[in-house]
Amino acid sequence: MFWPVTLLGAFAGWALASIPGALLGGLLGQVLDRRLRLNSWAALRARLWGAPADEPMLLFVMLGRLAKCEGRVLPEHIRQAKAEMQRLSLDTVAQQQAIAAFARGKTGHDSLRRPLQRQRDEGERLLRACWRMAWVDGQIGQTEQELILLWGQWLGVSVTVQEGWRTAYAPRRQGPPASPAGGAYPAALRVLGVSADTDPAQIKRAYRRLLSQHHPDKLTGSGASPERIREATERTRDLHQAYALVRQQRGFR
Repeated sequence: MFWPVTLLGAFAGWALASIPGALLGGLLGQVLDRRLRLNSWAALRARLWGAPADEPMLLFVMLGRLAKCEGRVLPEHIRQAKAEMQRLSLDTVAQQQAIAAFARGKTGHDSLRRPLQRQRDEGERLLRACWRMAWVDGQIGQTEQELILLWGQWLGVSVTVQEGWRTAYAPRRQGPPASPAGGAYPAALRVLGVSADTDPAQIKRAYRRLLSQHHPDKLTGSGASPERIREATERTRDLHQAYALVRQQRGFR
């Protein structure tokens, strides 16, 4: 087992007071190593300056911190973290690393300022995922919002741009699409562009095609306005709700 602070303490003690100083410095360093669980130079660097710039799990550290910042991690937070893993197409090993990073983020021990300042090219991806996480329980707390805005500042993203993403991922309040003719089922069929006797396989294809066309992630990095992103998000939610209703009514998976 390697103890970095023990080694540093011993060297510092030797420089100050020869052998007695080395023994005392090493002893104090080992206490710190054990208490902070520092068993490598990388662990010490992470403790002092945050995760390294090439840390692939930085996003999940952020999501863990965000999920915990209002006090309690909800099942919705766990599901959203898993959804982000799927979005990134993580393999089994990477998923385990992401779970560990999420748990690490919940402790709040990592300093994220420097890692985020070195990840400005990834700012949009990271912050969009954070807004998705913040909205999973249907509302955003003051602490959540302040934390994401602070991260955006470190990533070099303006408050105006952040507000567009915040609005884009806000849950709709209106509920499922309404039908002027009466009944949500006919309206859901119209949203998907199918009829009541359309084959289930064709309904699935129609749903996936429309979802691919209108998903807000397709606008990432395109310079689209907040209004356009919001419209795409609302359209995507309509598609999800319509497909769920049609699938329930028709009895297919």
